[in-house]
Amino acid sequence: MTDWLQQIALQRAGSQYGSHQTAVSPGDFFAVLDHLGHIAFSGDDAASFLHNQLTNDVEHLATNQARLAGYCSPKGRMLASLYFWRAENAIVMQLPRELLQSVQKRLQMYVLRAKVKITDSSDDTVAFGFAGNGATTVLQRWFEVLPVACFDKVDNAAGTLIRSSDANNQPRWVWVTSTTFASGVLSQIADQLKFVDAAHWRLSEIHAGLPHITLATQEKFVPQMINFEAIGGVNFKKGCYPGQEIVARSQYLGSVKRRMLPASIATVSVAAGMEVFSDADSTQPCGIIVNAELSTDARMDCLVEVKLAAHESGAIHLGVDGPLLHFSPLPYLLPDAA
Repeated sequence: MTDWLQQIALQRAGSQYGSHQTAVSPGDFFAVLDHLGHIAFSGDDAASFLHNQLTNDVEHLATNQARLAGYCSPKGRMLASLYFWRAENAIVMQLPRELLQSVQKRLQMYVLRAKVKITDSSDDTVAFGFAGNGATTVLQRWFEVLPVACFDKVDNAAGTLIRSSDANNQPRWVWVTSTTFASGVLSQIADQLKFVDAAHWRLSEIHAGLPHITLATQEKFVPQMINFEAIGGVNFKKGCYPGQEIVARSQYLGSVKRRMLPASIATVSVAAGMEVFSDADSTQPCGIIVNAELSTDARMDCLVEVKLAAHESGAIHLGVDGPLLHFSPLPYLLPDAA
């Protein structure tokens, strides 16, 4: 893995500002998503085991689909946000590397007699993120037919290609392949697309309204607080999983009083887990920063979980009297607003 990371650094240094980039529109780019890792679940009981652990349906997952899911504590608070899909001999889970070890250890505790093998495959796999119409031509070199609908996927010898949600009116894909294959194609891709840091991809995730649980926000949110049911991360018809009763109660007993909204803040000192306060009540926080990435030299774009009443009643600041949050519309409708 060390050689692969060195190759990434050398390739980025050599190509990021190359002359071939002049013909590329600002929305066209690719990134190595080295902040993500992968866990493989193999064995006869892999699907049923995960079905009983995650907020989404695993047992009825088609081979041409990926799905979003949450992994919750018994109190219904999210320990991780993740994607999963069926591979040839396993179900693959993709999640932030900083959470991978603790999630794997926790899931391993519940295997008991189930026929499931849990393997960290992060050193053998890599994920690329692609954005923009210009990425279409590049990807078709390895995938003749690209997945079109969100969360659809195709598999071939080059790996797995998953259609992600649009951001900034641009299509996006995630390509997961072996580090060996990635090493052979990295320079070819960089010759055709702008090679950017993973932070650029994370910013596009914010613009798509897609939250990611981090160490700073573990156990802070019930799924609905960060719109997880609105973006396909919760199945309310499946059976039990940790925290299922609380997640269901939040859905069916009254309206959701906290939601996640996009915002921009005129400061670079913003991080996940920081609290926000309303002018109407500075004695207690009214929300939490879910994710934040640098947008310009002096501004951060964020996803913010906030009390709807506070959002509707007045100005909201980072900290008690910090910079104002400037909210913008979500790129999708919430169920209670449809």
